[in-house]
Amino acid sequence: MPARRLLRSSLLALLTLGLLVPLAAPPADAGRRRLEVAPDPGALGPWDVGRTSFTLIDPTRNDRSLAIDVWYPVDPEDATGPLSSYDLVFTGLPSEVALDSPEVSSAAPFPMVVFSHGSGGIRFQSFFLTETLASHGFVVVAPDHAGNTALDLLFPAPPFTTTDRPRDITFLIDEMLARNADATSGFFGRIDPERIGMTGHSFGGFTTIAMGAGFEDVPADPRIDALAPLAPVSTSFTTAELNAIDEPTIVIGGTLDTTTPIDPQSTTAFSEIGARPRFRIDIIDADHFSFASFCKIGDALIAIGAPPNIIEQVLGSIESTCGPETIDIVTAQRITNHYVVSFMKVFVEGDVRYIRELSPGRAKTEPVDYFRQLGGGKD
Repeated sequence: MPARRLLRSSLLALLTLGLLVPLAAPPADAGRRRLEVAPDPGALGPWDVGRTSFTLIDPTRNDRSLAIDVWYPVDPEDATGPLSSYDLVFTGLPSEVALDSPEVSSAAPFPMVVFSHGSGGIRFQSFFLTETLASHGFVVVAPDHAGNTALDLLFPAPPFTTTDRPRDITFLIDEMLARNADATSGFFGRIDPERIGMTGHSFGGFTTIAMGAGFEDVPADPRIDALAPLAPVSTSFTTAELNAIDEPTIVIGGTLDTTTPIDPQSTTAFSEIGARPRFRIDIIDADHFSFASFCKIGDALIAIGAPPNIIEQVLGSIESTCGPETIDIVTAQRITNHYVVSFMKVFVEGDVRYIRELSPGRAKTEPVDYFRQLGGGKD
């Protein structure tokens, strides 16, 4: 049995039995870490964070150009210099966490998580999540899906089709693993190619599912170990496509989401995806944009007097997301971080300390509806 399949079987056994016993194929330091308390997955982790940006060109698709952001762990001695700034065209939004292009930590290799933005979004739209994942020891990579970004709402857009999205992700993984193997790259030896997860919001949640199911003529990518779609579109897939997914999956949505409502989008994914285990987390009173950093982005645009019609065109109506009608945005994003970090820690990195963070008992402490399927039945 391949190592990653053996690891999944061991983790499923732990979830089923509720025991913390040694894994069949643990990380090298797992024995030491089992004796430690896991850092809070809903908060920033123990690593300093860096962020860098670059552009990739795919020559196999008419030189398709993709802007890329990468967040990553940084060693303490390199955690100096200016903070990174997110380019909002009309202004910049300084990060409160990510430093501007320091060296990637030498305590590598790190597991990698790919993030896919929503339709009309942008690669850093959910920086609350990508920064937090990096602070917990992941290299996090996010592309702009050219032709389907916020910038494409304001400026002439390049050609785009739905299948460009999963192709973008496979191309991005290819390129990051090539840099991992290139001795002249800053990412040389920094990524573990055997530990890759995928997450994304809305149309990015669709893209996440597509990487496990395949879509039209684009096959699934077998290098991805775990899927965490956020407020996804799932009804575009056939039952057979969803049944074919065997990567552990967690579907997270908001009960007030009217764009991709939990029923049918989260419910279809949870009921028809074939993976064991799989989880569904419904955040009470969260809406569609509770999974993006649009409140902070909107505040930055309002502060410089950006025209309201431009803000609404790029971000949509953010009043409900950021106002009293929905769950407090800080709480919604803490819960999202909690489940995505814990899930990636368990099913990508193989850190068994986080299994308890995915338990029904832990869910009772949060404003969520919790569902899981481990083996032959639901609970």
